[in-house]
Amino acid sequence: MSAEEPGKSVISGELAGRSAGESGVEPAAESVLAGWLCGRASWGLRSVAGGLLAVLVWELHRTSPTLGMDNDFVVRAARALLDGGAPYADKRFLYLPSAVLAAVPEALLGPRELRLLVPVAGAAAVLVGWWASLRIFRVGAGSRLAALGVVGLVFFEPLRNVVNIGNWTLASVVALPVAVLCAVRGRWTAAGAVVGCALAIKPMLVPLLLLFVLARRGRALAVAAGIPVAASVAAALVMPRPAMFFTHTLPFLLRGQDAFARPYDASVGMILTRLGVPAPLAYGVAVLAAAVGLGCARVRWRRAGGGPRRLVETAAMLMLAAFLVSRPSFDHYLLVVLGPLLASVVAAGSVPRTAWFWCALLPQVSGFAWPHLEAIQRRAFRDAAALWLLAGVTAWICAARWRAPVAAAGPAEESAGGREPVRGAF
Repeated sequence: MSAEEPGKSVISGELAGRSAGESGVEPAAESVLAGWLCGRASWGLRSVAGGLLAVLVWELHRTSPTLGMDNDFVVRAARALLDGGAPYADKRFLYLPSAVLAAVPEALLGPRELRLLVPVAGAAAVLVGWWASLRIFRVGAGSRLAALGVVGLVFFEPLRNVVNIGNWTLASVVALPVAVLCAVRGRWTAAGAVVGCALAIKPMLVPLLLLFVLARRGRALAVAAGIPVAASVAAALVMPRPAMFFTHTLPFLLRGQDAFARPYDASVGMILTRLGVPAPLAYGVAVLAAAVGLGCARVRWRRAGGGPRRLVETAAMLMLAAFLVSRPSFDHYLLVVLGPLLASVVAAGSVPRTAWFWCALLPQVSGFAWPHLEAIQRRAFRDAAALWLLAGVTAWICAARWRAPVAAAGPAEESAGGREPVRGAF
């Protein structure tokens, strides 16, 4: 039971609407498919999953010429701080001042150590995020779904990309499912702390703050916003010229970075301008698409019931709406929402229960050659197909049943089946 507000927990009727004795035995399996996925995986399947991931990490460690490219920007900023320089003198360092302090331990390592650390830490972060995603729906780490998910992720291009370059998006890949898991268990302040720590490392989960607004969790919102602010102020006090964040870095970000990032930008506005649409109209469409996504997230939240699914789909929709309009929007951003959405396959009516969800992932499967889209200059069109379709499918699931009963006013988790938490569910 939560220490902060006993008696409030978001456990859905679809997953926890049984007696206490039943809820601790097996995850809810309302279908043969869900029951099979929740069953224990064989040692052979788990060995294959672990072996494939290990081979991917080793391959990147030995052969990748771009290994740790994005991580290097942050490490250079930390080394500049240790040498008495200004971290924001490098225009490629785009994070908050708090990220500089977080990168100091890496700055003390040599190139050989970093070349091993980057892919290992990246793969570990994805595994932790996947584990937390499974636990949201009370699926075990030794289940078939857990093993099959790892196998599938190995052949997912965004995972290969983010593990290779070491982008700190990985912090959000871990933080979003962990925060949702905390919220599902009624620990909203802990969820806010998780989001706040992720924002201090990379401010990607800013749209997730709206989840606390929808849930009317002011304390969690204050914690989530306060941690990065406090950490950044503390970091700014020990670094030279911290104001460069506002005079150099922030304007650079608001312009959508530069020509280096644009070929990889899958946002609606950038893709439409590359197709010849006038920029004002293109970015107007992007803002409209994001607004529709936010509306669908609000509709999903207001729909009564659905506990874990409700939280996962609302959080995913908030993030996908932001990815549609953010500049730039890279392929590995999909990993932030993919784990929780994929884990929801055990729940009836979830996003992965539609064929279009899998169609959205198809463009990112490694090994397929897509005509005219393999060149670096055109890769963003393939990424956009995946992002836009996934956002559309999630929006449809969130809003298609808009006539369903709306949750009563007040803290939303009270409408998820009673005030008392389900004991033994976790």
